[in-house]
Amino acid sequence: MSIIVNLDVMMAKRKMSLNELSEKVDLTLSNLSILKTGKAKAIRFSTLEAICKVLDCQPGDILEYKRTVKK
Repeated sequence: MSIIVNLDVMMAKRKMSLNELSEKVDLTLSNLSILKTGKAKAIRFSTLEAICKVLDCQPGDILEYKRTVKK
């Protein structure tokens, strides 16, 4: 996939654990883990907003687009 999820980077910068973020965002640990590992197919804007609020960041700090080169 061309969308890279940098949630782990932002969590490390804020020194926040997955458990702590899960509690503050009110999202299950398993759903947050799926997002963190880049296995999620979608994210609700309300979830993205809550994560950005808790981590004090912008959506672009968490999500990144990388162009894939076709062979």
